Amino acid sequence: MARRRRSHQRGSGRALALGVVLFLVSITLAPPTQHYFAQRAQIRALGAQVNANSQALKDAARQLQLWRDPTYIKSQARERLHFILPGERSYIVTDPNNPTDTQPVTAVATDLPGGLPWYDRLISSITETGVK
Repeated sequence: MARRRRSHQRGSGRALALGVVLFLVSITLAPPTQHYFAQRAQIRALGAQVNANSQALKDAARQLQLWRDPTYIKSQARERLHFILPGERSYIVTDPNNPTDTQPVTAVATDLPGGLPWYDRLISSITETGVK
């Protein structure tokens, strides 16, 4: 009977020592493992950012090539700024039947009271917005 207790105590002591050793090893290895996975995630995020930046750089280089062409610059000036060359005439044709040519007047702009200081008109335009 005494032998059984000693072997049982010896076995549980060994299991306890093994458990303590495994616990210490896991505590020792946990922070470096956590840092490793965090750094891997950071590397993946930075890689995606580098890919996005290189794509943006390619787009900017393409735009730069376009802007180096004088005909493209002329076309953009004509389209965006309505520039004309000397000797040319510019005509803007509007259709009175087309509602997209007119600027819509908001209901608030027509319902504002007159004869008030600017700050009172501002406050009344804010308070009456959305009120029907």
